[in-house]
Amino acid sequence: MIDRLSKYVFYPLWDWKDRSSRLKELAELEEQQWWNANQLRELQWNRLIELLRHAGQHSQFYRRIFKKHDINPDSVTTWEEFRQFPVITKQDVRNHTDEFISDQYQQNELVAAKTGGSTGVSLHLYFDECCQERRNAAQLWADRWAGWDLGEKKAAIWGNPPVVRGVKQGLRHHLMDRTIYLDTMNLNDESMGDFVDKWRRENPKAIFGHAHSIYLFAKYVLEHGCNDLRPKGIVATSMMLLEPERAVIERAFSCKVTNRYGCEEVGLIACECEQHSGMHLNLPHVVVEFLDADNQPVKPGEPGKIVVTDLNNFAMPLIRYRVEDVGAFSEEVCACGRGLPILKRLEGRVADFLKLPSGGHVAGISLIERTLTKVPGVEQMQLVQDRVDHIVINRVKGKDFNEQTDQGLILAMREVFDERVGLDIVDVPVISQDPSGKYRFSICKI
Repeated sequence: MIDRLSKYVFYPLWDWKDRSSRLKELAELEEQQWWNANQLRELQWNRLIELLRHAGQHSQFYRRIFKKHDINPDSVTTWEEFRQFPVITKQDVRNHTDEFISDQYQQNELVAAKTGGSTGVSLHLYFDECCQERRNAAQLWADRWAGWDLGEKKAAIWGNPPVVRGVKQGLRHHLMDRTIYLDTMNLNDESMGDFVDKWRRENPKAIFGHAHSIYLFAKYVLEHGCNDLRPKGIVATSMMLLEPERAVIERAFSCKVTNRYGCEEVGLIACECEQHSGMHLNLPHVVVEFLDADNQPVKPGEPGKIVVTDLNNFAMPLIRYRVEDVGAFSEEVCACGRGLPILKRLEGRVADFLKLPSGGHVAGISLIERTLTKVPGVEQMQLVQDRVDHIVINRVKGKDFNEQTDQGLILAMREVFDERVGLDIVDVPVISQDPSGKYRFSICKI
């Protein structure tokens, strides 16, 4: 009963109260996914042209870039002309954040976020409300592909779970969000055992979380014979889903895993459908390119740098933004019948877990995000664990670096690792990529 009330009463009422277009956008996405490729490309192109013209008129950064490269966004008529726009990087965004923001918006009125991301680079981001609603709709849309539906309870295996504060947040949590959490900052037998007990009381219908975190929980489930945990869907995100880990997860829960790819900067990029034969690109919301070292398009099946244009965010436009991941696309047509193209293989998100002396594990992505968002003055960081009692922190100084930064960094790490673990900070100019172009933000050598 509460599931149906949440879906048909609480969700619509909350959107009506907030004057939100989230459910309207969800309905449009669910219709658009069945359009053919030409219809989807036309929709994407029209939204792209609107964004380019807006950026040229209202973003100081893009006015300067367009002038420097002799680009007139009003005269772009082909995809080839669009590919003449320069590729921008995290460093561009980090160094010119204020210049990206449209002069039609007041920065203090925008939704703000700070992310460490899978590469360990701290960025400040800003979004308008319409962008947020479209992104939330896309998340709900992809969640439904996994088997979950609006109103149903979830189990989230995630770092730094939100703390409910106040009556409004409490109502939303109990009537709509309806999520139980397993904190990945300290995965051990006790915390996972408590989560199993909570699961049995709450009976969530789907699991959402970091790919490797779900895998560790799945191993616990198998080892302890917890055969009664049977979700309808499993969504793995935030780090690369390895096929051996997928197999363990599916065996533990007797349920297919839905692999999802996105980032804080642009939201949902791609997600598997019921066929699990690649991830459909979120064509209505993003333009995704796969480029070689010279920023030229690669052929189908070839790995390339992933470059994304966000069609939703007019407050802080990101055009041809390199997300620092590597992937390969396919021209195959999915058996599901959707007209959305396929990201066949994602190669760029490999994250190691660090080990606690007590035997537990810490998700690298959670620790990096937690540290970068709490400690000012750290531009980028990498954790290398060579022994169970020793971690090297490769730290790149940020613009706000001061004499308290490293002390704050150590204190943040001490919230997770006690005095048994030695912590050594190494000042480095940059975190290097490995030969494949990937960044390793967390490396466990044990």
